[in-house]
Amino acid sequence: MPHTSLEFLGVRPEEEAFYRMLLRTGGAGLKELAEHCSSDEESMQSLQKRALELGLATLADGLLRPVAPAKAIEALIEHRVALAREELENSAAENDIVASLLAERNAAQASDSVAGTDRPTMERLEGIDRVRAAIDELTFFTRSESLTTWPSGLIPPQVVATSRPADERILRRGIRMRSLIGSAALDDPGTMAYLRELTAKGAEVRISRLPLERVLIFDRAAALTPIDPADSSRGALLAREPGLVATLVSLFERMWGQAHEPPPPSGGGGLEPADDRPGEIERRILESLCTADKDETGARDVGISVRTYRKYVASLMQQLGASNRFQAALLARERSWI
Repeated sequence: MPHTSLEFLGVRPEEEAFYRMLLRTGGAGLKELAEHCSSDEESMQSLQKRALELGLATLADGLLRPVAPAKAIEALIEHRVALAREELENSAAENDIVASLLAERNAAQASDSVAGTDRPTMERLEGIDRVRAAIDELTFFTRSESLTTWPSGLIPPQVVATSRPADERILRRGIRMRSLIGSAALDDPGTMAYLRELTAKGAEVRISRLPLERVLIFDRAAALTPIDPADSSRGALLAREPGLVATLVSLFERMWGQAHEPPPPSGGGGLEPADDRPGEIERRILESLCTADKDETGARDVGISVRTYRKYVASLMQQLGASNRFQAALLARERSWI
């Protein structure tokens, strides 16, 4: 019966054959699989490892079982998309693509001003579109730190949708992200869900019951503040003047010091929800313990920083009473956590 190869999704022929065999047999132990395929145990171990890494199989009670085809293909597609995105982002950064395009724009702007004038230390950005374009540019070039405040305490769904790609791009690169938000967030489930999503991926979040000033600061070198704090749609002021930016950083640090961390979900005391079952991030991390051979791989698959990944792993091992990561994965399966 003809079938479509999975090579375009990064699956080698021998790995695809192994997965199809698992689908036919429903899974088995390593020795049984070796006998079924007339292969040696070492070859089976290699294929088993790849099947777990690719998300084609899961390990439960010492048995290797196939992942449902639709879920397996979805995982393969997500993995390929993540790799392609990372490759493209790295290539764009290494080749200074954005910088070369900005040079064209800046040259055009310079031609309309006094010859030899440097880029202004203060720019007035009229309208929300220009502000978003500036945020995209500043985010792309951020290398060490991103500081943000949300005085209203509410992040509407449409703002979450536009902010998520930039936030994830920053966190994927291991950049420190700190976000301050007004206390109204505590009464808004959508906002709290997004804040916890950011925290799970490595961001630092604090909630303030005191008034906040709206500001975005990038690498302590550039800052955005609203033209009209009561109407952000009017636009923003982009400051690169070192003295002014330093003052805004000091303001942020004072507000940060007066704020507190958000409460855990359902009032619990740890990483888990109150029903003693892991949340989505913890579940994905536990699954990665079965498939990823390195912390860097696991962190990339889950979409969080390596530092945050290791923090979660250590906490989950403690909760499960596991002495190593493999045991943690087995104990999690016994509890039906994954």
